[in-house]
Amino acid sequence: MYASAKEERMQATDLSAMVGATPANEIASTTDMNKNVKDIAVDEDQDSQANKEGTQASSTKSLSESITEYRRIHGRTFSQKTDYWGPNDETQNEALDIAHYWETLFFDDRLFLAPLSRSPQKVLDVGTGTGIWAIDFADEFPSAEVIGVDISPIQPPWVPPNCKFYFDDVEQPWTWSKDFDLIHIRHLEASIENWPALYKQAFDHLVPGGFIEVKEFDITTRSQFFGDYIPEDHIFHQWAKVMFEATDKLGKTLAQTQNHSIARALDAIGYVDIVEKRFSIPIGAWPKDPKLKEVGQCNLLYNDQSLEGFALFLLKEVLGWAYPRIVVFVAEMRQALRDPSLQAFFHLHLVYARKPDEVEQIQTELEEMDWMKVENLVSLRKTYDERS
Repeated sequence: MYASAKEERMQATDLSAMVGATPANEIASTTDMNKNVKDIAVDEDQDSQANKEGTQASSTKSLSESITEYRRIHGRTFSQKTDYWGPNDETQNEALDIAHYWETLFFDDRLFLAPLSRSPQKVLDVGTGTGIWAIDFADEFPSAEVIGVDISPIQPPWVPPNCKFYFDDVEQPWTWSKDFDLIHIRHLEASIENWPALYKQAFDHLVPGGFIEVKEFDITTRSQFFGDYIPEDHIFHQWAKVMFEATDKLGKTLAQTQNHSIARALDAIGYVDIVEKRFSIPIGAWPKDPKLKEVGQCNLLYNDQSLEGFALFLLKEVLGWAYPRIVVFVAEMRQALRDPSLQAFFHLHLVYARKPDEVEQIQTELEEMDWMKVENLVSLRKTYDERS
């Protein structure tokens, strides 16, 4: 049988004040949603050794055997899609479930923040990974039809009856019906070549009034110790620099969280009521707040299990680094993340927006209509009628 992640999750304290909704009809950049990372109190009495070792999350659900042959790079497996850089083996899949654990803990067990006006009937999870978000959503909304899609068939065999998974490339034309109430996109960092095209497909497949919600990491690791400026020779700076270089060369940038790019793209397509939030997520057990401490511990474990997989394809296959150099680079990054004195964190960007209802779409079309051309056509028609 499947097991809901919520059944394994420790009771979380209320974060409602931290993630309150931003007024509609504006693109809002919220930089202090969790009291701003500079205000996170540091636990001076923490055991640094325990911080280094992290907290092992409960074992994840078993994964179905692959139906495709995977590429292998130094013992790790990757999708056959040659331009997708993330591993899809058990190590990385467990890390994805750990990330889901701390993320839902951080958001007080809320799977989405978009203010849906009704109970969702049909939901699409784009880039579903292990399917854990889709499974939790199907558990919470048993009357909803939940579809998860990914390029790797790594989802568990036992799922709720209202949850289905499909093996597909979301950058290709979608074949689903156009009746989704919510389309959820999470952590596709450097996985999409044309983000506006993806958002447009989502727009076309939402019901009028339906929502899109996008959650993406900013890959840059930050530090309360260093403040706004991290020395160029520090591993945090070097890691981000190399990752941006590799993904740009791959043609799938990591810069989609910068300069309000997500919100701007959604606005250009025609979404309305766009809300953008930015959260500071600790890495390690350095926060004093119990919830943020657990989030940080799990986030450290997630990074510990993910760094090598992130680096292998991008640095070896794209930038041509030798494997020993990658091992040293990853080890240096792990060591820095485990150092509680650096108080490491990164930003998580969450953007949701609504597809206009039918009346709003008509109003928009009327507002955008070139009335000068209409008047000219009317005048020409009148002249033609008079001559006839």
